[in-house]
Amino acid sequence: MAAGRPVVQFHGKWPFTRLAGAQEPLSVLFSLANLYAHAAGLRRLRRAVPARYPARPYYAALALVSCAAWALSALFHTRDFALTERLDYFGAAASVLYGLYYTVVRLARLYRPGTPARPRPRRRAVLRLWTALCLALYAAHVGFLTLVRWDYTYNMAANVAVGVVQNALWTAYSVRRWRHTHRAWAAWPGLAVAWVMMAMGLELFDFPPLWGALDAHSLWHAGTVAPAVLWYK
Repeated sequence: MAAGRPVVQFHGKWPFTRLAGAQEPLSVLFSLANLYAHAAGLRRLRRAVPARYPARPYYAALALVSCAAWALSALFHTRDFALTERLDYFGAAASVLYGLYYTVVRLARLYRPGTPARPRPRRRAVLRLWTALCLALYAAHVGFLTLVRWDYTYNMAANVAVGVVQNALWTAYSVRRWRHTHRAWAAWPGLAVAWVMMAMGLELFDFPPLWGALDAHSLWHAGTVAPAVLWYK
């Protein structure tokens, strides 16, 4: 690029300086950092949470879905093709929607099994209904983008809406638990989701990549590493 020539976007994307073949090297690096944070969290979870604990499968699934989403993100930022873009978007949507699914299961204690002495058929029915609803919403989301129209605005709006609901639930939980216990751990979920929301806000301040590598999107990915580490604590 000639000196003094302004940096412009092509098809909504900034030009980046490639490194080791990666089109957006810092976004790849920070995606891999997030992948590592969730993989480490999964290992910690498997060591710390007993296998018999009924909520453990939901915790583990959250980590696995997050790992898959960040792996697809790293792939997309390495090579921007139609297929890698779609996989990245579908992985991100799965991660966001499973986060909401898990939040409701955890906060409403839908994971708790019944016993012969105290059966909970209503809770099981609600869990099945909630699971079916989330699966249907994800299928509808992917189906619309694949079969009807690939719409960036709709995709972003859908993910933000689901994320806001999830974050509002965890914030309300943290406030309620803090008032009840006044323990530091009660504030962690609210702090983590607030941090993620602030990191997402970086996307609103789009700017040409500094040194051909550091842009708002890569900073967003960098900003979600610490909340992931905090989450598994």
